[in-house]
Amino acid sequence: MKEQTSILMVCLGNICRSPLAEGLMRSKLNFTKYTVDSAGTSGGHKGEAPDKRSIDVAKKYGLDISQQLSRKLTVEDLENFDYIYVMDRSNYNDVTDLAQNDEQRAKIKKILEVPFPGDDLDVPDPYYGGDQGFENVYKMLDQATDAVAKKLENN
Repeated sequence: MKEQTSILMVCLGNICRSPLAEGLMRSKLNFTKYTVDSAGTSGGHKGEAPDKRSIDVAKKYGLDISQQLSRKLTVEDLENFDYIYVMDRSNYNDVTDLAQNDEQRAKIKKILEVPFPGDDLDVPDPYYGGDQGFENVYKMLDQATDAVAKKLENN
């Protein structure tokens, strides 16, 4: 039996949304039972730290995500992770296109589907916006990761 349940957060560049989601998820789950990581569908920021605005908004709420490094999603991730949460429809399409079978596709969910089932909601990419966009994304992801943690703990 697998020791830890694994969760992967995915966005486009792995520098704005998914690092925040990873940090929030880690803060809400027992690290002995769960492992959390993040990745991007594009490799454009590989090896980079999260966007300073993501680091700053996380720090404002007591989270340190500054040591995370961006990486590109791999086919192996789809095999190895138990749950894969994406931020928007575009991420969902990119990740499901990479999936090699129905078992892998079944692991992929838009993160806002958990707190808002039946609604087709996206976590907007704040990269080209201002600080308020990062604040809004943080709050959305805080609510979403609360719902994910609650769902996982009740399984």
